Amino acid sequence: MSHTSATEAARSPDGDAKFATLRHARRVWAVASIHGDADRLARLQDDIYDRFAPHDRLVYLGNWLGHGHDVRRTVDYMLAFRLAVLALPGMEPWDVVFLRGAQEEMWQKLLQLQFATAPVDVLSWLLQQGVEPTLRAYGGSVEEGNVAARDGPVALTRWTSGLREAMNHTPGHAALMSSLRHAALTDDGNLLFVSAGLDPDRPLDAQGDAFWWGDHGFDSIAGPYDGFRMVVRGFIRSHDGIEATPFTTSIDGGCGFGGSLMAVCFSPDGEIMERLEVR
Repeated sequence: MSHTSATEAARSPDGDAKFATLRHARRVWAVASIHGDADRLARLQDDIYDRFAPHDRLVYLGNWLGHGHDVRRTVDYMLAFRLAVLALPGMEPWDVVFLRGAQEEMWQKLLQLQFATAPVDVLSWLLQQGVEPTLRAYGGSVEEGNVAARDGPVALTRWTSGLREAMNHTPGHAALMSSLRHAALTDDGNLLFVSAGLDPDRPLDAQGDAFWWGDHGFDSIAGPYDGFRMVVRGFIRSHDGIEATPFTTSIDGGCGFGGSLMAVCFSPDGEIMERLEVR
């Protein structure tokens, strides 16, 4: 699929499984990385709900798992807020979008650890990147994981199956993980939402894991990418708050790392209309 046709497919009525299309948006609320901080999320969602207007849309920009102390309740709060927003007049299920971030990608990798060629090393790397709170949220432990990784594929399969079963028995969690999108875009072609970045030299349908690992490429965007007026991301390694250029906006106050949780409301042409921050 070519660069142009990938974008057109995402904007078509049928859409694309990787991309979500935000239709007829009056404004779009974008929630930055949460990283398991349920308390700040609850307060931020209350603030958004008080301001949510007809034809507003909502995008969670990934990285809601990992690092923080309350991953499970974070997911519960997101699911409950989705139901509350969708109960408002005129809202449709596709008007609330959840993106896959690095933490969600790593959790999926952990659940497939039995297929890794060096599972001990892979597990060590995942733990260094902050996956342990997600592991604990679904009843796992680092000690059990290390033992299983050393004991081989059969033990690892048993261990990861237990984690998957625990997630499956937590209402809504597995369904949410299976519905994650790589990016979201408005149907007028103005706004593109990603988790951590993209490679401006690649077409939309060839970004792959650049959506959650391509933060360095994001910083080099110096003009409209694929015709979008604004590209928005929800993770910055520096956690410096809101960083805006004429063509990009980064939102990350360091939630899960002792910092604040942020959300920004955008107009259809990419103008920042409201900024929310929960410290």
